[in-house]
Amino acid sequence: MIKITPTGVAQTFLSVRAPGKSPCSLRPPSMNNEPRLERSRRNLPHWVLNGSCYFITFRIRSGVLTPEERLIVLKRFQEGDGHFYRLAGVVIMPDHVHAILRPLDGYSLSRILKGVKGTSARLINQHRGIQGTLWQDESWDRIVRDEAEFREKMLYLAHNPVKAGLVGCIDDYPYCYFSPEIN
Repeated sequence: MIKITPTGVAQTFLSVRAPGKSPCSLRPPSMNNEPRLERSRRNLPHWVLNGSCYFITFRIRSGVLTPEERLIVLKRFQEGDGHFYRLAGVVIMPDHVHAILRPLDGYSLSRILKGVKGTSARLINQHRGIQGTLWQDESWDRIVRDEAEFREKMLYLAHNPVKAGLVGCIDDYPYCYFSPEIN
C-alpha cells in the first residue's frame, strides 16, 4: 500500500516477489549469455538491456487529456500487461504518462511504446473526431538499476497526482494502476 502524507513525505512497504513473479523483477530472466547493454540516440539517449525494468515518461504534443481519454490510455497499458510486458505501475496525468514495466522476451521497449502510443492516439482521435499526432515523438526512459530505485520510482508515480493538486490521496485518483503483486 502506498500512502502520501500531507507534508509530502511518503511511506510505503513495497516488496518485490521472487524473480520472474514480480511485474518488474530487477533480475533478468535466466539466459545462457550475459545481457548486452545497447545504446541508441535520437534526440534523447535510449539504453536497452534485456530483462531490465524501465521507468518511462511520455507527453502529449499539446493540450490535455480529458478524464475519458486518460481512461483510454490506462486501459491500453493494462491490456498489454502479461502479453507484451509486466506492468508494475502507471499513472496517466492530464498532459503526460509515467509507467514502470519490464518487457517480456521478444518485445522491445520501443515496440511496446509504439503500440501503446499508437493505439491510444487512434482511439483518442476517434473520441475527439479528429486526425493527427497526439503524442510527442520520443519518450524518456531509464533502466531501473536496483530495488531502492524501483521503490523511489513507484513512490514518484503515486505522488505525482497528489503533488499536482489533482487529488489529496492516490487512492482517489482513477487514472493509475499499481500491480497487486507489489504490496
